[in-house]
Amino acid sequence: MLDWLQTNLLELASNITDANKRVFVVYLASSCAIAICVYALNHNTRQKKGLYQYLFNKTIWLHPSALADYQLMFINKFIKVLLISPFLFAAAPLAIEIYLFINQTFALSSRPVVGSQSALWVFTLVLFLLDDFSRFLLHWLMHKIPLLWRFHQVHHSAEVLTPLTIYRSHPIENLLYAIRMTLTQALALGICMCLYGPFLTMLDILGANVFVFVFNIFGANLRHSHVWWSWGKLEHILISPAQHQLHHAKQKQYYDCNFGTALAIWDKLFASLIVTSKKRPFKLTFGIQSKQAKPHNLLNLYLAPFMFNLAKFTATLTNNKKSIHLENSKQNNT
Repeated sequence: MLDWLQTNLLELASNITDANKRVFVVYLASSCAIAICVYALNHNTRQKKGLYQYLFNKTIWLHPSALADYQLMFINKFIKVLLISPFLFAAAPLAIEIYLFINQTFALSSRPVVGSQSALWVFTLVLFLLDDFSRFLLHWLMHKIPLLWRFHQVHHSAEVLTPLTIYRSHPIENLLYAIRMTLTQALALGICMCLYGPFLTMLDILGANVFVFVFNIFGANLRHSHVWWSWGKLEHILISPAQHQLHHAKQKQYYDCNFGTALAIWDKLFASLIVTSKKRPFKLTFGIQSKQAKPHNLLNLYLAPFMFNLAKFTATLTNNKKSIHLENSKQNNT
């Protein structure tokens, strides 16, 4: 029991020590530095108290919504070990199966003769593109499919945004993302193994994909924050923190926009891209329109999606039975 608890606590601590995690200490530090620059451009920099209040506003960091984020982060780490971890070890064997399938299907007798540097860059880029698109696609589906939306709604129920809001998610959503990551990594490995052989290396910085590292260090943690940082014309290529904040907006004109993580091209293809301006929209608020009883209650956050989906399923069955009964009655009368 103590070993299990220690393992989970170490896993929790890895959030700030692992460059593959969004709240890696380097990413947090860079986001903080950018937030200070944003403040300096828009406020009187001599007011040190004002800067502190801007960065660490108690009404945000101690809001009931934020407090729920912190609790979900802690509890979900324990759930991850039981529910999600098994999927994370499946990428390698699945990649071998994909590799064998491609070889047998296309009868590859030899691989292209390419340099190791080419393999390094191609594998790193393929992995990044597949990962980013699969994140976009799953995110899009969770908004479009009512059953999935009720789980994803846990994340969108946040009324204030902090970097830890990324952990405000339902375990079922976390499971779907774990399966997505396994399939994506396996597909990238399988394809590139066919091209370059089994000895693949990813171009990384501190263990993270170089493209992911660069994107995260340029203020990725400001996506979930009150700091409005627009990227202008670059938003047609990359998703800025301001664009993701629009994605969380309660106002109807921003519904179902900016699903992307890093690249904006997927949103362009799906006609869901909205670019921002330097000025934050007036009265921009976060959360969901539908009124919920105790929206930040932990038990409600975990159980409400199941209960709602069960109620919908039961109602559908009841309506189907009534329709069948009515149809049978009509046939008997004729």
